Amino acid sequence: MIDEKGRLFGKINIVDLLVILVIVIAAAVLGVKFLKPGGGSAIGGGSTGTHVEYTVLVENVQPEVYESVKAFVDAGDATLMASGELLDGQVTSVTAVPHEDTVSVDTTDGTVELPAAKDLLDLTFTVECNVSNAITTEIGTQEVRVGKNHIVKTDRFELTGVVTNCTWSDAQ
Repeated sequence: MIDEKGRLFGKINIVDLLVILVIVIAAAVLGVKFLKPGGGSAIGGGSTGTHVEYTVLVENVQPEVYESVKAFVDAGDATLMASGELLDGQVTSVTAVPHEDTVSVDTTDGTVELPAAKDLLDLTFTVECNVSNAITTEIGTQEVRVGKNHIVKTDRFELTGVVTNCTWSDAQ
């Protein structure tokens, strides 16, 4: 099979054959990784995998911040992002309620409650996204889990809160 010059069947060198084999295997692995549906994170609007809707509570926000964020969300300009890349997710709504935080002081006449943070708001964000893996529920670099800290980050705003609710369904 191998002649005196090290060629296989007298036509191809064994070293050349190994190099070609490595190139073909590398191309196959890269092709499977990047070309199969749901193989990577769905960036730039591709809808693959599982549709996730979740809410994030952000406490103690200035009213001016809420007004700015609400303007972006209402205009439909609230696409999620991570690491400089837009993700397949959108902040669909934001609501605000007055933040209620009091300090109790015991006095000789009883307990007096004083407001601690006046004029601050608690914001609730509703976020919809598509994830490729419903087990990790990872959007960008963050896993979405109820009770977990979460950064609501778009190219226009960024706030940190806690995931309060999450539902999973097939991608729409």
